[in-house]
Amino acid sequence: MNLLYSNDRKGEYPKSWYADTVTPLPPFEQLRGETRADVCVVGAGFTGLSTALHLAERGYDVTLLDAHRVGFGASGRNGGQLGSGQRMEQDGLEKLLGNDDAQKLWQLAEDAKMLVKTLINRHDIECHLKPGVAHACFTKREVAQEHNYVRHLQDVYDYNQIEPLHQEQMQSICPSRKYVGGSLDMGAAHLHPLALSLGLARAAKFAGVRIFEKTHVHGLIRNKKVTVKTDQGRVVADHLVLACNGYQGNLDRKVAARVMPINNFIAATEPLGDHTSKVLARDVAIADSKFVVNYFRLSHDNRLLFGGGESYGYRFPPDIAALVRKPMTEIFPHLHNVGIDYAWGGTLAITMKRMPYLRRIAPNIISASGYSGHGVGTATHAGQLIAMALTGEAEGFDTMARIPAAPFPGGTLLRSPLLATAMTWYALRDRLGV
Repeated sequence: MNLLYSNDRKGEYPKSWYADTVTPLPPFEQLRGETRADVCVVGAGFTGLSTALHLAERGYDVTLLDAHRVGFGASGRNGGQLGSGQRMEQDGLEKLLGNDDAQKLWQLAEDAKMLVKTLINRHDIECHLKPGVAHACFTKREVAQEHNYVRHLQDVYDYNQIEPLHQEQMQSICPSRKYVGGSLDMGAAHLHPLALSLGLARAAKFAGVRIFEKTHVHGLIRNKKVTVKTDQGRVVADHLVLACNGYQGNLDRKVAARVMPINNFIAATEPLGDHTSKVLARDVAIADSKFVVNYFRLSHDNRLLFGGGESYGYRFPPDIAALVRKPMTEIFPHLHNVGIDYAWGGTLAITMKRMPYLRRIAPNIISASGYSGHGVGTATHAGQLIAMALTGEAEGFDTMARIPAAPFPGGTLLRSPLLATAMTWYALRDRLGV
């Protein structure tokens, strides 16, 4: 199954609130015939756009290819949360990698947030960037764990933009009776991800990047130079960057064994008007403590954008709105009759450790993917780290590349059914409150 075309029409953004609230860029041409470049980047999401932009600003001739359109994939469909830290929490990274690398990874994550904010300001990208992400917990045990983690960040990492929330404080932000506490991180933020993607594409084009859309890469010839084969042409480049995340397929088997695509779903309600305070009394984003996480925020036109729901096949379910309405009304029962104007799915990618997979997979080929739902900052920053590594400043990239990444058990054929079994178990634990 080719996930590039399983759920979407070629060269079209999916119907979503995001797509309906931006002005799309004029289509870029399809690559036809042969062209040459210093660097060829495959995938025009956050990673690919950032890589191309940063390399072009350093004087490189860069070709950027996408099978559909810039920002078509997870970069233009996600929950829009710019979170702090890495996808794995710092105490887990300390055990996995030691304190030194955990400190470095924390600083890289801080750099990632700053990079996104800097790019937005530098390139005048209107993407409704707003501060604040709260982590909401369902049980007192989870709240105690969350408060301990907040203290750990404050004491060990000197991070003072986060605060613990008791039940009353959480209720003053999000008045759902399901949540009994958590934390609020005002150093994190939320934004319109497709608007950010389009802004990065405009900046990359202005910097001289040659962008080609509707250009499906289906094969590579690896040599001293890399030949990237597409449906209607090819690129011969000194270096290749694979920035495809959940849509990479089998372009590289080592990456495919460690980075697995999964789907996620979001719904946008009708405008809530004066009732927004019954959902969020403050304009911050929420991510909760379920393994199958619920995440939500208000849009700039007062809709609730709610992400959640379980689906373990690669094809999107026929009624995404119904799928998302179920967890949404568990958190907000009073929204059982609210209209849902948009509902869409997207394909992201995860790794076994839920940490990104950045690697040199050949002397002149770099891959970055597997952001595991933490890609707004991490993927954008990965692009900058790749550009730096290709120009001789590899410390940050090498730190990320030291993160161990085991292949999924069962290979590419069995990994999806095995994950479905595991996810079903964790979903059951969520429902039972275990």
